[in-house]
Amino acid sequence: MPAEWLALTLRDAVAGAAEEEPWRALVALDDLAVPEALRDRPLAVLSGGWQRTALLARAAVTEPDLYLLDEPTNHLDLARIGNLQRWLAALPRQTGVILTSHDRAFLQAATTRTLFLRPKDSRDFALPYAPAQLALDEADAADARRFDNDLAKADQLRRQAAKLKNIGINSGSDLLVLKTKQLTERASKIEASAKTTHREGSTGVIRLESTGSHAKALISINEGAVAAPDGRHLFRLPKLWIEPGDRVVLLGENGAGKTQMVRAVLAACGGHPGTIRAAPSLVLGHSDQMLAQLPDQATPFDLVSALSPSDAVTRSQLAGAGVALDWQARRVAALSGGQKARLAMLLLRLARPSFYLLDEPTNHLDIEGQEALEAELCAQGAACLLVSHDRAFIRAVGTRFWQIAKGRLVEVPGPEPFFADQAGS
Repeated sequence: MPAEWLALTLRDAVAGAAEEEPWRALVALDDLAVPEALRDRPLAVLSGGWQRTALLARAAVTEPDLYLLDEPTNHLDLARIGNLQRWLAALPRQTGVILTSHDRAFLQAATTRTLFLRPKDSRDFALPYAPAQLALDEADAADARRFDNDLAKADQLRRQAAKLKNIGINSGSDLLVLKTKQLTERASKIEASAKTTHREGSTGVIRLESTGSHAKALISINEGAVAAPDGRHLFRLPKLWIEPGDRVVLLGENGAGKTQMVRAVLAACGGHPGTIRAAPSLVLGHSDQMLAQLPDQATPFDLVSALSPSDAVTRSQLAGAGVALDWQARRVAALSGGQKARLAMLLLRLARPSFYLLDEPTNHLDIEGQEALEAELCAQGAACLLVSHDRAFIRAVGTRFWQIAKGRLVEVPGPEPFFADQAGS
């Protein structure tokens, strides 16, 4: 976003693209459900999600034939993602949309066609994301079978050529020598034309480790209340606990108090118990949604080497996490969002926590990275409390669900009613 736009109000930033027809800006803001109270506030004081919405509204007033949307759900809560899905569905049929996103549930709901980009042989399916992924897996499996068959055929030709070569040498037959050469050439052509199966690889492998804990309750919550930093009451707490193996998802609308709950648990784990207490044996692994635990001026090498036995191991661990050798000595501030996220996960693994406190852990991770993190959390039987707007991640990882609703924290059977309520709001 140009810096000069940040001083404009959201309304003026959108109206600037409407030329002599300011009513178009009003229609765009209404279509995207921008609250009236936010329209006259400067973009500089609004969240990243509302700034993205302003850019989308500004594009909409020109009634383009094609929208290019790069990670449009970043910084949006579930209600805003639902609004975006409905807005896309209401676009005229002749309007095209090309979008990239790591939000699998959004892709499934918002798309009708999926392109998987690859270094070679990209795949295109006239399907939403989930069935397209299944079709891609089937196509890759078919390619793998063809590749194996081609190699088996080439191997058979080479064995035949070897037999004929021995016979030809012993008999002095030029015809057999020529036949041997032809079989060998055919085998080489088959091997050269055979296509290896594409192996989807994320930028780095995400692995987590847990020390485990013998404590029956890693986190104990007594009846009490959670307040905002200014002392304003947010919600009541019942008696709850988190045991080893529990993966608790914290649900709630933006502003309900999820961040304050995370901070209260973080304080308890840091030796400041109150209504919330942490077991003495608990080893904490914490990741903030802004990755604030990574000092901007430190280097990845410095951060990891403090937890590694040798420089060689440090370099190997960083490379495995997707931080290439030439980036390992650069400052954290220079890393991409994806590199920072993978570095944060690597540091978590090396700390070997018994309890993970994760605030939007899939931010900046590509889909392969998200799936790897899901698999590791489930495979390790890790105990965690997490906040996420990623519906696919929540469904895959959560075993218990706490929701902040009507001024209370309550345990609910699952996330689907909350998802449905947010999508319809």
